[in-house]
Amino acid sequence: MGAGMILLGEIGRPHGVRGLVRVRSFAAAPEGLTAYGPLVDEAGRTLVLTLVAADLARVEGITDRDAAARLTGTKLYVPREALPPPEEEEFYLADLQGMAAVTEAGDSLGEVRAVEDHGGGAFLVLSGPPERLIPFTRAAVPVVDVAARRLVIVPPAESVAGGAEDAA
Repeated sequence: MGAGMILLGEIGRPHGVRGLVRVRSFAAAPEGLTAYGPLVDEAGRTLVLTLVAADLARVEGITDRDAAARLTGTKLYVPREALPPPEEEEFYLADLQGMAAVTEAGDSLGEVRAVEDHGGGAFLVLSGPPERLIPFTRAAVPVVDVAARRLVIVPPAESVAGGAEDAA
């Protein structure tokens, strides 16, 4: 997806036989998934969802389980301009991509190649070398300077290059 699109959710497995689908919203509140107008998938198709429950939706034009099953795993995007601007000291996770990552001493750790969240909390993928995965927590990322496009990283011990076997 292009830089002007923000990942807002994902379609899960079908629910029932009439085309309903489970949905996972990445918005602050589940209803945020449908609050900004039609969504777009990775192929550029427009999808109109109506929430039936916090994690259940009807997709316009989908009326049976087989059609719903074909949507499983579809990522849902919204144009950046459809979202409200972030408050002060807030940002969208997509804004972190491309930011420089440095240690507290100012040494480069690369840049943020991606921000991923597979249900256990967001983590940053730093370009490296070596490529690193950093949990996106205040302890590991104490400074996010959006204006300077820079993050200060305090890598957890297990993300540092080398390991215990090198210490012996």
